[in-house]
Amino acid sequence: MTDDLPQHDETDGDDRQFVTALARGLDILGCFRPRDRFLSNHEISRRTGLAKPTVSRLTYTLTRTGHLQRDEESGQYRLAAEVLRLGFSVLASTSVGDRCAVEMEALCKGSNPYVSVALAERSGTRAVYLAVRRRQQAVSLSIDIGARLPLFYSAIGRAILVGMGEAERDEVMQATLREFPRQRDRLRQSLDDALADFGRFGYCTNFGVWKPEINAIAAPLRSLDGTAIYGLNVGGPSFLVSAQELHGDYGERLLRTIEVLGGR
Repeated sequence: MTDDLPQHDETDGDDRQFVTALARGLDILGCFRPRDRFLSNHEISRRTGLAKPTVSRLTYTLTRTGHLQRDEESGQYRLAAEVLRLGFSVLASTSVGDRCAVEMEALCKGSNPYVSVALAERSGTRAVYLAVRRRQQAVSLSIDIGARLPLFYSAIGRAILVGMGEAERDEVMQATLREFPRQRDRLRQSLDDALADFGRFGYCTNFGVWKPEINAIAAPLRSLDGTAIYGLNVGGPSFLVSAQELHGDYGERLLRTIEVLGGR
């Protein structure tokens, strides 16, 4: 999966409550990736699928509202302080991060110093990292807070999927198929694999499926009020963290952590 965002014109055109202009503006903000500093209107258009004149109007508006900042020399845009404020507001209101902090620290202090632990929540067809814990020796794979992973192919995304009810899962599948219509068979096979893993182990796996250099296991974590599903994963570089080690040394610890957090 790529990180390019879906268009809303066709899929939501019959919904009179849906504000397409707002959705397009949010798509523009969402197309910035962790390593991006500046993006041109041309690149934003390519990533979102929006027409260049539409992108020009929206980036101008988002600059006026403080969500984007325009570099006068290059004419390109970067995310501005208003987006940062919104992001901190989300994290501040997500008590699950505080709830999990101690247990995440304990989980990453296992036998392998290259393991990391992450917590994620669904945003559209992606899983977004809310918190990450690593040992000092951990090798970074450039996956940090705010990173967006595919729900159907990453371990943490699969954990979120299996934690959903069937109706919600079907809705997410349909949304993903609209975004990636040519991946129907792969998406359905991935979901079947996730459900099979969960039935067998109590958690989901990703051993090189999303990225060859990453191995991970993840379990669903339900909020205390039952209204939200998160994913909690343990993983690391595949050349340092094997599938066998994750199953043998971290699988039961991950499940115990979920039980301690009261999220099953």
